[in-house]
Amino acid sequence: MGCTDNYKRVGEEARVNIYPQGVAKNFSLTYTEAPEKLTTQDSATTRVVAVLKSPLNEDYDNLQFRYKVFPEGLQVDFFDEKDQKSVIKADYGIIYSQTNVIDLQGNVVIEAHDGKKLEAPQLYWDRANKWIFTEEKFKYTNPEDGTVMDGEGMDFNRDFTFFNAHKTFGLIRIKED
Repeated sequence: MGCTDNYKRVGEEARVNIYPQGVAKNFSLTYTEAPEKLTTQDSATTRVVAVLKSPLNEDYDNLQFRYKVFPEGLQVDFFDEKDQKSVIKADYGIIYSQTNVIDLQGNVVIEAHDGKKLEAPQLYWDRANKWIFTEEKFKYTNPEDGTVMDGEGMDFNRDFTFFNAHKTFGLIRIKED
């Protein structure tokens, strides 16, 4: 009776402390891809698909719902099959390991290799489906046709070949055939 604890904890003392399983400073990770599936005995040349850089990475893959945090921002350089580079930058990022979704926040900028540029305060990227979306305001600049489009809410595929804007306003030039 004297050794039991019936005290109900509330507030700060009830909070469960969560610690990362790893912390990396000046983090750089290079994703590569082999042209074909390899077995343990094979060797082949690989190509760089993406390079992820960040001043700080906190890895919480030790939790039941796994994720990685980039509290001081991140930059991802993507390379397509022709080795053309596109860049994504954000002030903050979270990679949810189980759902394959990346949440980019704060001054998110995507600059495609062909000069197209997308700016938004927040973007989500579904890696499994290669799909990017937001319900926030955005600005999309396409120098090929002189288009500057502002809007709210949009979704598109990774290489900007399909773009669906929900609410738009701005300067849009339409070519007639």
